[in-house]
Amino acid sequence: MSYHHGDLRQAVLQAAAERIAADGVAALNLRSLARDLGVAHTAPRHHFGDKRGVLTALAAQGYRQMAERIAVQRGGDLLDAGVAYVQFAVEHPGHFAVMFRPDLVDESEPELQEAVGALGRSLIAAVAAFRGEPVAEASSGDPREQSGTLAAWSIAHGLAHLMLAGVAAPAEGESRAEFIRRTLAHIAV
Repeated sequence: MSYHHGDLRQAVLQAAAERIAADGVAALNLRSLARDLGVAHTAPRHHFGDKRGVLTALAAQGYRQMAERIAVQRGGDLLDAGVAYVQFAVEHPGHFAVMFRPDLVDESEPELQEAVGALGRSLIAAVAAFRGEPVAEASSGDPREQSGTLAAWSIAHGLAHLMLAGVAAPAEGESRAEFIRRTLAHIAV
């Protein structure tokens, strides 16, 4: 076993996301991740401290990536942002499983706070664009403070959970993106 690895931090996050997606958060064990990655059992602790540190970093990574996906849709509309949100959740179930879970992460971690803020700002900007309004510079980036944003976020978030649970799925011959778009189209009604 060795502490040396090309990019151990990223490798641990990827392995953790895969393990969580397959077996759930409770199955995550740093010692087994280290074994799977071929490094000393203490190597992940060097980067993250403990399991909570891994989950916090994984959540922050998820928030950043989701915010980037939604920001790319800024030229589009609220529906595009919603589709990007749900697509991210379905494509990254390990990340999504730890995001929005304050019981699993260290909410005081600056990296996590910045990533949460980035996602909030992306959600608020998407709703503002939908309404034809400028994004308030004074916005804290907390979508819970704006009821329209919270409503749109709730619909997309709920659909993501339903799809991940296998309760909602595309019709035969329908792509996942088409299904998400068709379902979320009700936001604009």
